[in-house]
Amino acid sequence: MDLLEYQAKELFREVGIPVPPSQRIEHPKDIKGLTIAYPIALKSQVYIGGRGRMGGVRFVENTIDAIAAAQSIFNLPIMGEYPKVLLAEAKYNVEREFYFAVILNRAIRRPVLLGSIKGGIDIQQHAEQIQHVVVEQEFSPYYARRLAIKMGLEGSLIRSVSDIVEKMYRLFASRDLDLVEINPLGISQTGELIALDGKVSVNDDALKRQTDLADLIVDSGGDGHNPQQTRCPVFLEPDGQIGILCNGTGLTLATVDLICGAGGKPAVFLNLGSETQTDSSAESLKEQLTQGLEQLAQIKQVRVLLVNLVTGLLSYSELETVIAAFLNRRSREPRGVSEIRPDTLITHTIRIPQMVVRLMGCPESETDDNNGTKTDLLSGAAQVAVVTSLDEAVAQTVALAKNNNHA
Repeated sequence: MDLLEYQAKELFREVGIPVPPSQRIEHPKDIKGLTIAYPIALKSQVYIGGRGRMGGVRFVENTIDAIAAAQSIFNLPIMGEYPKVLLAEAKYNVEREFYFAVILNRAIRRPVLLGSIKGGIDIQQHAEQIQHVVVEQEFSPYYARRLAIKMGLEGSLIRSVSDIVEKMYRLFASRDLDLVEINPLGISQTGELIALDGKVSVNDDALKRQTDLADLIVDSGGDGHNPQQTRCPVFLEPDGQIGILCNGTGLTLATVDLICGAGGKPAVFLNLGSETQTDSSAESLKEQLTQGLEQLAQIKQVRVLLVNLVTGLLSYSELETVIAAFLNRRSREPRGVSEIRPDTLITHTIRIPQMVVRLMGCPESETDDNNGTKTDLLSGAAQVAVVTSLDEAVAQTVALAKNNNHA
């Protein structure tokens, strides 16, 4: 179960991770009682990432603008979810933004420290630059310093960043968490560190032990259901031809932005959900991928399907097996042939969209020396292009869509 940002930051304060001064806002009129100085950031408190791209984060300079912004955010759905509370937070100007996380990797059953010198809303575009350190034995400051050095940090930054990572791990271990994430960790010109945004995922099985965390879920109006577990396509352009299938909100939104920036028109996207969720497993990812492919392939206007996955749960061959099985099912009938379903008497056309597939983050043992990807299962499929570069995947997807449009 994920906590909201303001709840995550309450836990950060408990272990000494610096966060901006803030207040919880339950109604626009609460703005009049603010005790933090302007300018401030008003943040929608929802379980979905990518709020800034969708208007869920506003910066304001005075009370009048803050009340208007709060009213707007309360009435703004983020991928179908409306906030019950906002976070009003002091605005900080920072020189650099880093990414850090402590995550439970179910594939190897060990905690992993993650860090990148490029943080913020575009972190998924720089996934290849994220450094990781596996905590193989009992945790010690050595692991945190090793991560800082792998990131290329120098001087006093090594010590200050290592201290933050140590506190993140202490929170992770003491609270039975699946994930502690700070994105971004802001760094001012004077070297001051501050967690500008944060995420915490609690292990469901630990809620009986962590009763105060269970109370936080009730306090936020939660019922134990994580909105991210609902996998429904989100429609974008009525005249678009591109379907996008990703895992993780940040990766999904970044892919949509890149497609649009390259001149493509996404018709629909589907987010399978992040691997930091408590129900993440190899089998659940296979099932979600199968369902997602079937859902998007049934949408008539989707002519090109971009599958962009970053995962450590499955090998390339396992993911390709799922995609190949989908193609085999869809190709049992000739492409473009009408089928009359006797149960509905509705005629529809069986199609196989052209596909561009990018798979990243799989175990190194499943890669080869040529292009980093095993493609034996998909190499014979004329309608599938398998690439490792996100830029290449976007370029090929847009080109295929334009070719379809001219056909």
